[in-house]
Amino acid sequence: MLLAASGGTVAAGAGVMSISEDAKHYYTAAERTGRVITALAVCINDYRVTLGIREKEGDENDMLLKTCHKRCAERTLSVLEKNGSIFIKLGQHLSSLGYLLPEEWTTTFVPLQDQCPVSSYDSIVEMVQKDTGKPLTEYFVEFEHEPIGAASLAQVHKAKMRDTGQMVAVKVQHPSLDEWAPLDLSLTRLTFQMLKRFFPEYDLTWLSDEMEASLPVELDFLREGENAIRTKEYFSHVRSTPLVIPDIIWAKRRILVMEYVTGHRPDDLHFLDSHGIDRDEVSAALARIFNEMIFGTNAPLHCDPHGGNIAIRLNNSRRAPRNFDVILYDHGLYRDIPNELRRSYAKLWLAVIEADEARMRKHAHEVAGITDDQFPLFASAITGRDYRVVTSGVEAARSEQEKEAITNALGDGMLEELVQLLGQVPRIILLILKTNDLTRSLDEGLRTRQGPVRSFLILARYASRAIYEEQLESLQGSLVRPRNILAFLGAWGAYMRVRLRLRAYELYLTTKRILGMDASLVHGGPFSIVS
Repeated sequence: MLLAASGGTVAAGAGVMSISEDAKHYYTAAERTGRVITALAVCINDYRVTLGIREKEGDENDMLLKTCHKRCAERTLSVLEKNGSIFIKLGQHLSSLGYLLPEEWTTTFVPLQDQCPVSSYDSIVEMVQKDTGKPLTEYFVEFEHEPIGAASLAQVHKAKMRDTGQMVAVKVQHPSLDEWAPLDLSLTRLTFQMLKRFFPEYDLTWLSDEMEASLPVELDFLREGENAIRTKEYFSHVRSTPLVIPDIIWAKRRILVMEYVTGHRPDDLHFLDSHGIDRDEVSAALARIFNEMIFGTNAPLHCDPHGGNIAIRLNNSRRAPRNFDVILYDHGLYRDIPNELRRSYAKLWLAVIEADEARMRKHAHEVAGITDDQFPLFASAITGRDYRVVTSGVEAARSEQEKEAITNALGDGMLEELVQLLGQVPRIILLILKTNDLTRSLDEGLRTRQGPVRSFLILARYASRAIYEEQLESLQGSLVRPRNILAFLGAWGAYMRVRLRLRAYELYLTTKRILGMDASLVHGGPFSIVS
């Protein structure tokens, strides 16, 4: 009887604990939801009142609206910080949309870039046991309690394998994501749907659509491991890039164990300069890597190449000025570009580089269904340049006046058009645009002497190669037929012209560097070589 009573007490205790855990979950869910709904309602009302006052009384210098932007951004920031989880990732993404959101929003969200959550060591130990069925100490003889890096979705610990003694980096997902990701995605979708309902001209639902499509993929570390292995294999056949991808040791859905390979951020200019690593060569290497991903046949495309996912490592086995490796991390978000789209995109970029507006318009329609009316805005979106610059030549670096002109244009009503445009283009194009924007930011962070000229020429080489491959595939019958010989020679000659001109330009830069001359170029000079 005593044993039965004890058993009943234990069972009752377990039941109470279960109810207590459920109650805690529902309370926290209600709290998270309440924060989002309250902030959303207050911000919508704030905007409606502010816009009503502006319409009635006027606001020539836009101060009323700017103040409203700031108030709503600060309210939203508070919710993102309190809810954490994927809301941090959402805020980080929004902070980078300077071409789409008012400055008051993007600058308010900047602190989120450095405010990534850190999960406790105990929670990691518990997750490893749950996911693998074995204690963490079964795999690692050493495991640093403090992460060496943390992001919105995961953190990385340095460890030592028990069976081999190899030093590894262990990427572990934040354990709380499993509990809250479904709810948080639903709240994100609701937020953008409500904004669309009250302000239909600012339809940003494509942002939540892309997040819903991408996040489950990013949270599957098995798939991330497969992406890393595939990319490493692909680039093992590309001799012209110094790319290093850490080996994958093993993976589970929430745990990824990889080779420990470290370096410095590409914007750590002190490290580059103090180790004799040429910034221009780092810029060129990054251009080759990501243009290979975009224009290479069946190449995997890394869609999140920000500064935290790339490192530069000194490699004295390579001769200066190419005495470095580029390490690429975080292979969660990848896409494959269909060959037809890849080649149309290549033709579009060659038209941009040659400032051929008629061809630009033609291939913009092929790539994203862009109409003639939408084209000026789309051209600025893919290049990050003012439309007038795009149609005259993109070889010069962006001036402060040009940046100000783009900002003013968005403030003069083009923002609504841009939101609508980005909502209609294919999702893969959005990710290519994101990759372009991030790599452009990396290049500007390096503060190279040559400006964007060499990067555009490298792009031209890879784009022309994609078109050359298409022309070869279109040849019918035997290559020895006169007609095919002429077609082949024409395609090969066009491709080689770009390659030789790029090589000539690189020799020109090398000569100027040896002579200690400024490696920058006079506006208009280099682009005659791709005509």
